[in-house]
Amino acid sequence: MVDISVIIPVHNGAEWIAKCMKSIADQTIFNTKAKIEIVVFNDGSTDCTQKLLEEWKEYFSCQGTLFIITGSSLSKGVGGAKNGAVNRSTGQYLCFQDIDDVMNPHRILQQWEAAKLNKSAIIGCQVIRDPQNSTPRFVKWANNIKPEQLTKQIYLSYGPTILMPTWFCHRSVFEKIGGFDESGRGTPEDLIFFYAHIDIGGKLIRLNQELLIYTYHKNATTFSVTRNRIQEIQLNRLESVVLPRWKYFTVWNAGKAGRRFVRMLSHKNKKKVTAFCDVDVNKIGRTIELYCHMERRVIKKLPVLHFTEAKPPFVICVKLDMTNGDFEKNLESLNLTEGIDYILFS
Repeated sequence: MVDISVIIPVHNGAEWIAKCMKSIADQTIFNTKAKIEIVVFNDGSTDCTQKLLEEWKEYFSCQGTLFIITGSSLSKGVGGAKNGAVNRSTGQYLCFQDIDDVMNPHRILQQWEAAKLNKSAIIGCQVIRDPQNSTPRFVKWANNIKPEQLTKQIYLSYGPTILMPTWFCHRSVFEKIGGFDESGRGTPEDLIFFYAHIDIGGKLIRLNQELLIYTYHKNATTFSVTRNRIQEIQLNRLESVVLPRWKYFTVWNAGKAGRRFVRMLSHKNKKKVTAFCDVDVNKIGRTIELYCHMERRVIKKLPVLHFTEAKPPFVICVKLDMTNGDFEKNLESLNLTEGIDYILFS
C-alpha cells in the first residue's frame, strides 16, 4: 500500500524540473519505511518536459520509488491536471507540488506526521519566496496569519490562507470535494476547492516551518487568473454565507475599492449598506450616491462617516500592511471581533 502520493501538474516546465525533482529525491521521508509514489501529469507540454520526466522516472525507479507519468496531448488546465494525477495515484495521503517550486528536505515527513493526526485538514506550511523580496507583503501575511484567522481572512486578493503549493492532505479530503474545478485557464481552482473544503467543515492547519521555496516568475500559472474573477467567486461566497447574517453593514473605504465593492453587490445587499466610513478628511461628511444604470436613477444616498462614528458590522475594503500600521491600529482601537463585527474584503 502506498502511503503518500506526490502530485505534480506540469505544463512546459522543463527549466524547473531538475531542481524540483532533486528536492523530492532529497526528502528525509525516504529514510523511513513509508512507501512513496510520484505522479506527474504532463499537461500538453510542447517543450522537452516529457523527455526530462522520463529521465527522472528512470532515476527514481532505480531508487525503488514508483514514478508515474500520465497526461494529455492537449492542455486541460491546472485543475484538470491535478485531478488527472490524483486519479492515477493510490496513496493514502496527497502531497501537492508545483514543478517550479522546491521542497525543504523535511517537508513530506513533517506534513505527513501532522496529517496523520488531522485527517480532515489541509496541512500547509510557511514558505521562502524566491527571489527573496519579490512579494514581501504577501509572504509576511501568509507566514504570519494566526490560526484563528485561517478561516476568516479568506476574501483577500492573496487567495487561500493555506497556500496551494504547500497543500498536503489525507485522500478523503480530496474525495469529499470531488476534485478541482476543470474550467481551465483563468479559473482559481484552488480557491474554489478551498471554499468547498471549509463549507463542509474541513480544517486548516499551517505548520510554522518554512518547508517550501515558492518561486515567483512572470510565467507562473497564477498570473492567468484575474483579480476580477477571484472577486466574483469571493463575493458570491460572502453574499451566500456572511451577509445573510447581517441586517445592515458599513463599508470601510469611501474610495475606489469601497465603491466598486458596493456596485458589485446584489440589489438586496446594496439595501443593507447604511454608510461608508473612512479616515480621509476630504471624504468625511460627503454623500455618495448609488446609481442604478438599469433603472436610470439614484437608488440610495450614503453618508461618509469617520470610522469612529460608524456602526459595525463592517466590510473592510482596505488592503493590509499598506499604511505603516495606521489602518491596523485604527481597526484595533475599535475592539471588534473579526468574522463577527467585520470581514476583510480587499
